[in-house]
Amino acid sequence: MNHYETVFILNPVLSETQIKETVEKYEDFLVSRGAKMIAKEDWGLKKLAYPIQNKKSGFYHLFEFTVDGEVINPLEVEFRRDERFMRYLTVKLDKHAIAWAEKRRTRNKQKA
Repeated sequence: MNHYETVFILNPVLSETQIKETVEKYEDFLVSRGAKMIAKEDWGLKKLAYPIQNKKSGFYHLFEFTVDGEVINPLEVEFRRDERFMRYLTVKLDKHAIAWAEKRRTRNKQKA
């Protein structure tokens, strides 16, 4: 089992319920394939550095999870097929990145 982090940007024209449904759909997709969700973060509506599909903002979300490596390719294929996604990035975390992610989670819990 490898440790991964996926950040994706959803189209800003989506309603709150559509965003929630999309996030739940892909969380269920991962869990159904044996992933263990470690953290989910909603970063909200953010301005983009450059326009994507003529949009200047997007809803950012982060998934942190552990799963076998074979699951990542089907996940990214689903991201490509779904027009609600503007961009996505999945990275495999090493031991230093895992430690940093734990620090970030504890810092975010303290803020809340």
